[in-house]
Amino acid sequence: MNQDSGKSIAPQHYNYHKEELRELVRMRKRGMYVYALPNLFTAANFLLGFLSILASMDGNFDRAAWAILLASVFDMLDGRVARLTNTTSKFGVEFDSLCDLVSFGIAPAILMYTCALQPFGRGGIVVAVIFGLCGALRLARFNVMAEVLPKSYFQGLPIPIASLTVCSAFFFAKEMGLSTEKSHFFLALTAALGLLMVSTFKFPSFKDFHFRRRRQFTPIALTFALLIALISWFEIVAFLLLLGYIFSSLAAEAWRSWKLHEKNLLKKKRA
Repeated sequence: MNQDSGKSIAPQHYNYHKEELRELVRMRKRGMYVYALPNLFTAANFLLGFLSILASMDGNFDRAAWAILLASVFDMLDGRVARLTNTTSKFGVEFDSLCDLVSFGIAPAILMYTCALQPFGRGGIVVAVIFGLCGALRLARFNVMAEVLPKSYFQGLPIPIASLTVCSAFFFAKEMGLSTEKSHFFLALTAALGLLMVSTFKFPSFKDFHFRRRRQFTPIALTFALLIALISWFEIVAFLLLLGYIFSSLAAEAWRSWKLHEKNLLKKKRA
């Protein structure tokens, strides 16, 4: 009788642990899929950057620029998905930076070189290399100093903004009927954006901007108006908005420097 009872208890105990093990495996698989989700967005960012390079080499500059623009969408999504699912990791940060270098450093540099800078010869090569190299330095500095700097601003122009400015400038020139081949404007713009990426100028991140404040209608109405303008006249409005962001940031930096200089002069006079 004891043997029969032992035989009946053993399978139940075994089945209990078996079900528990299965549930643990299912949980780990779900966790693996959740952790993989933001990295899939990052991989899509890389894929679009790679496709942009191929399109530039084939002379399809419109497709190359659109691929970079789409890559920026996935670049925005991967970080947000990681934070929403609480799956941020050091691996994800490094993977994102490497993909950003391809999509927003190498791809825009090749786009500018093939569509505008190639006729300048060695000068065009130097400017394209400056853009890509400065993008790499910008990403490396961001990874090192991300925990130290405040979240309210970026030190140096963010590499996605620089690449978007390049692409929007291409669309703007095409819309206005301007030639991009051997364009001194694109030569200066590409070099300037590269140098701004490694500068110490402060560019606002808008991470501390919230709609949940007084006068809610004003920012919502402005955002809605900008969206309508972007949809209606994307080629013109996008470039003007990005230029406005860059020049307003530089103007604010110049104002802060002037006020600080004035404050130091007053201290010296009092001393």
